[in-house]
Amino acid sequence: MFPTAAVLRRSTWKGPFFAAFPNLSEALKNNTPVFTKARASSILPNFVGLRFMVHNGKDYMPVQITEEMVGHKLGEFASTRKRFSYRQTKNR
Repeated sequence: MFPTAAVLRRSTWKGPFFAAFPNLSEALKNNTPVFTKARASSILPNFVGLRFMVHNGKDYMPVQITEEMVGHKLGEFASTRKRFSYRQTKNR
């Protein structure tokens, strides 16, 4: 049984968690991606249209922010797991 989304939500009086992105103003002007390892940061409404490069543990994955993503976390859109492909034998 999975807990509901209300149980997983951060307390409203604390507000959303987001890390400080020092080069955010550059990204707004030049349309350059913002490199970050802060996967737990909430996506704010003023991030819409920006490009983030979110670290998944090995590489930086590109994430284009849309209106539907507001309120979610950056880490939700950069998968940390590889796809599994089953091969019949090792020699093929």
